[in-house]
Amino acid sequence: MKEVILDTSFILSCARQKIDFFERIAHEGMKAVIPLQTIKELEGLGAETALKIIKKNEFETINKSGKDADTAILKIAKENPSAIIATLDQGLQKKLRNPKMIIRGRKKLEII
Repeated sequence: MKEVILDTSFILSCARQKIDFFERIAHEGMKAVIPLQTIKELEGLGAETALKIIKKNEFETINKSGKDADTAILKIAKENPSAIIATLDQGLQKKLRNPKMIIRGRKKLEII
């Protein structure tokens, strides 16, 4: 089963734009994976809506060493080149060779 690694920027944007990314991920037969650092970043930002969304859905948490979510995501991506990275962070996207899930337009999720 393909994994989609969720970044803080992606979760926050989807929450703001009311995009049900968990439904799309499940519909595509993929599994959502959230690094522990991403959850901690959301808590630090006080992103209550985003935290409620992720807590009511099914996902796997992964704990990789690293001071922030980007570092953890880069490590996961390097270990698993087929994993899809869901991020809107341009700097992170440039460092990745993995497929990426982005928001196209206002509501459409696309894998590039």
